[in-house]
Amino acid sequence: MTSIEELLLRNAELGDVVPGDRSSPRPSLQVAILTCMDSRIRVFEIFGLKQGEAHVLRNAGGVVTDDMIRSLALSQRKLGTREVLLVHHTNCGLELVTEDAFKDELEQDAGMRPTWSVEAFKEVKDSVRNSMNRLRHSPYVPHRDNVRGFVYDVHTGELTEVV
Repeated sequence: MTSIEELLLRNAELGDVVPGDRSSPRPSLQVAILTCMDSRIRVFEIFGLKQGEAHVLRNAGGVVTDDMIRSLALSQRKLGTREVLLVHHTNCGLELVTEDAFKDELEQDAGMRPTWSVEAFKEVKDSVRNSMNRLRHSPYVPHRDNVRGFVYDVHTGELTEVV
């Protein structure tokens, strides 16, 4: 059985047991949460979220990229969110690579160098600060006054705010 088949089986067995209001694409808490794709970050459980309460956006590192700006602009301008919660984490895979080395590897394998940034970092708090700064200076995201960033400890579950 493939992993996808396993997940489909689990879904069929689960049924409709997830609480929350699914009547609107507008999140009832008017918040967007941007975090890393790391499977140890269980966003709904960490914040006690129910369906319909928040937009949850994920990418490698949870960094504010052009595509995240696109999603947040839509989230705010068309779907009513007013706050952004950034959650990076300890022991992130982006701490294990460097920008140039990963691009070199991709260029060697694919025959061309990617134009996008890897967003590798050495210090997670600096990555949070960079992401908050990008978001706070984006002309496409109108509600930038309530942007907060945190580091989630994957071993203890503790959230530490980055200022």
